Amino acid sequence: MNNIIVYCETDNGALCDVSLELLTKARELAGTLSCNVEALLIGHNVKGLADVLYSYGASVVHLAEDPRLEFYRTLPYAAITISLFKEQKPQIALFGATSVGRDLAPRVSSALHSGLTADCTSLEIGDHQDKEKQYSNLLYQIRPAFGGNIIATIINPECRPQMATVREGVMKKEPLLSPVNGSIHQIDVNSVLSEGDFVVEIIEREIEERKIDIKGAQIIVAGGFGVGSKENFQLIYDLAKVLGAEVGASRAAVDAGFVEHARQIGQTGVTVRPKLFISCGISGQIQHTAGMDGSSMIISINNDPEAPIHKIADYAIVGDLNEVIPKIIKSYKQNSK
Repeated sequence: MNNIIVYCETDNGALCDVSLELLTKARELAGTLSCNVEALLIGHNVKGLADVLYSYGASVVHLAEDPRLEFYRTLPYAAITISLFKEQKPQIALFGATSVGRDLAPRVSSALHSGLTADCTSLEIGDHQDKEKQYSNLLYQIRPAFGGNIIATIINPECRPQMATVREGVMKKEPLLSPVNGSIHQIDVNSVLSEGDFVVEIIEREIEERKIDIKGAQIIVAGGFGVGSKENFQLIYDLAKVLGAEVGASRAAVDAGFVEHARQIGQTGVTVRPKLFISCGISGQIQHTAGMDGSSMIISINNDPEAPIHKIADYAIVGDLNEVIPKIIKSYKQNSK
């Protein structure tokens, strides 16, 4: 049990961002545990992605390639992952909290009788003392609970691997300055899989592109409950249009029906790190700021001078957003080329 294995998900022949974020975090965890970072890569014609995985710290890439594995199917992917974990016995296994990860990780965990924490927003290494035993170097699996009202820290003292799915965007994606000198461990797919693993056949795939790309936006204008109404939220859209920005929202604004859930930022929404984040009518509770406090620059607009959002903002504007936003739009139009 001297390794951390990250399941690396692909989409249209490219590695998903969440997998690279997990490899970055795995390097940090492995540094504390003095162990290796390894990657599991399943698919068809994906061997060329190994170089990218080396650049994110994977010393070994466990590769399962087969034309039948081009697209995700639960049974064959689970069989390969379970077989590998039984062989390698990792102490930690990480998956993205994507539709694939949320389907695959529980099946693997159930087969191995291992614990699994879903939708983590942070991972740390620490110790634990119960009544009878002292545990060291456990994985602290940290996630919001009860609708984001509390933060729970979950541990798995006895079972291995310690497994977690992690939300996309909550961790930084940082390649190494120099790739590690990694190697490929080829998995013999035919010895692992049986015909029964392919009982489900993919007949046709219909892919609808994401219409709202809030995670990749460089500028975000976000509104909160303080905007007042769905109609008044047009001010947020107007400012975003002028700046070439994407529109975001707090959970309170989403729950009030001002905007759709896809725009929600925070522990129960999307985590973002834009170059500029403009907060309008958002109080700044931890459930929201945890999803945007990594922004390069934050501008807050709120009529409450004591609002928590002002404490993390680079520039704080105390005033009525109904007056401030039109002035910003007018000034920007006058002074932009």
